[in-house]
Amino acid sequence: MTASPALAFITADEVTELVDPGTARELLRQTLLDGFDPAGDPARSHLHNAAGELLLMPSALNDWVGVKLAGVAPENPRLGLPRIQAVYVLFDGATLSPRLMIDGVALTSLRTPATSAVAAAELADPDPAKLLVFGSGPQAVGHVVALTTLFPRLSVSIVARRAEGVAAAIGKLDALGIEATAGSADEVPEADLIVTATSSSEPVFDGSGVRDGACVLAIGSHSPARRELDSTLMGRSLVVVEDLGTARRECGDVVIAAGKGRLSLGTLPNLSDLVCGRISRATDRPNVFKGSGMAWQDLAVAAGIAERYTGND
Repeated sequence: MTASPALAFITADEVTELVDPGTARELLRQTLLDGFDPAGDPARSHLHNAAGELLLMPSALNDWVGVKLAGVAPENPRLGLPRIQAVYVLFDGATLSPRLMIDGVALTSLRTPATSAVAAAELADPDPAKLLVFGSGPQAVGHVVALTTLFPRLSVSIVARRAEGVAAAIGKLDALGIEATAGSADEVPEADLIVTATSSSEPVFDGSGVRDGACVLAIGSHSPARRELDSTLMGRSLVVVEDLGTARRECGDVVIAAGKGRLSLGTLPNLSDLVCGRISRATDRPNVFKGSGMAWQDLAVAAGIAERYTGND
């Protein structure tokens, strides 16, 4: 019997070398323009244990099939480890032969901000000036990179519970040539773009302060019992979700607002509607994109990595 060849492993550094934030954004946008329906993605599977939960996220797209295995361990930072650990396995769609393994944390850190940037390209002011980010972890930093790539004139403020977390995020951005300052929730009314990338289970700011026409990107949780945005904001905004079924299962910002009678789930447009021009941004109210992360997004970017990886033959 012939042994299977060893799988190449794409490291975190190689992920960012092969696909930059702008390319990742275009890979996701083109997937939707090509007619992919995110509603066909399998639901995320959860396995709980004492440390946290293991997530299983498979998808199929064009010539590829892939699956992400991600562990979410809330106490890991106390041990000096990332809260999320992950690996991605990419398979050939025709033979289901494994082709690559990819650092799943780097892939997630790339595709989630890229998805938000796809939404922001349609929902934000054409030339926004101020970005306010709640959170100081990898997703907060990744969103600043993705959004300043899309909107180079943005000034950036970071808000987080711990001053040392804010300082660390500012330092990482400075190393990338991006200037950011410490901010506060008082800046919400001035912001053109707001990102919530936190682990909070309760709203992180007063939604009544968001100005009409502003864009809010909420990506911090995938639990129907947790939310970063209050029902006031959800009720007065144009709300766009990745996929309605996913939002009903996983997006507490949406589920809780609907339960309070502030939002009608049956009328929520999705990201495909936005990208394909079936809806457009509002100027007479805020614009909200709520994402929880879907498997097709990992696969679209992983396929782009594979196609750029010179050793994949």
